[in-house]
Amino acid sequence: MSFYQGLQAEVVPFRGLNDDQGEAYYARPARAGKFPGVVVIHHIPGWCEWTTEVVRKLAHHGYAAISPNLYFRDGPGSPDDVGARVRAAGGVADAQVVGDAAGAMAYLRAQPNSNGKVGVIGFCSGGRHAYLIACSVPGVDALVDCWGGNVVVDDPKLLNAKRPVAPIDLTVKMTCPILGLFGNDDQNPNRDAVNRTEELLKKLGKNHEFHRYDGAGHAFFNTMRVSHRPEQALDGWNKVFAFFKKYLGG
Repeated sequence: MSFYQGLQAEVVPFRGLNDDQGEAYYARPARAGKFPGVVVIHHIPGWCEWTTEVVRKLAHHGYAAISPNLYFRDGPGSPDDVGARVRAAGGVADAQVVGDAAGAMAYLRAQPNSNGKVGVIGFCSGGRHAYLIACSVPGVDALVDCWGGNVVVDDPKLLNAKRPVAPIDLTVKMTCPILGLFGNDDQNPNRDAVNRTEELLKKLGKNHEFHRYDGAGHAFFNTMRVSHRPEQALDGWNKVFAFFKKYLGG
């Protein structure tokens, strides 16, 4: 049998908040078996090409992965155009993201190839959303926060009807282990915000593992940006897969 196994990837319908039907990018190993699930929360630019690459990468490593288009209500249009409109409107509401993520989790668990475990990984604003989801949705088995900004909020003006609560203030509700990956040159989250988040996780006795990378800033995993840092990204991905294997199986 070949070491490299096939995978299947496609756009599928899913039910999000209020039972709204949206679209998601879904990839899974083509072979028979039961697989852990991972929900991929995209960054603020939107449901981009690199996000689909992340979904396929997870499937290649033995996970059934899905990335819901969190902006599906704001179409039609190309992902870039829709993302620009959403950003101009101040982003999407936290409650909507949480509801859509819960729907994506339900989609994974309803598949015959599911082993019942589901993790969440998010990048940039998606890291913040992933943190929020793990504090709000029952049944998250593992969380990976990749440089999620605004988890810590010092300026009350950054809170509004769409984002009424700083995710860090919900940490007490987190029940799953968390892996955090951060670049030391990043400004959001900066080193102080990362340190304060980890201090609270320690204080509350939460199962956590944080790693910080010198020479890396925001989006250092993203191969389609000049911010990509291959050495740090390789180490980070190795830590992601070790973490998911430990808590999700596969």
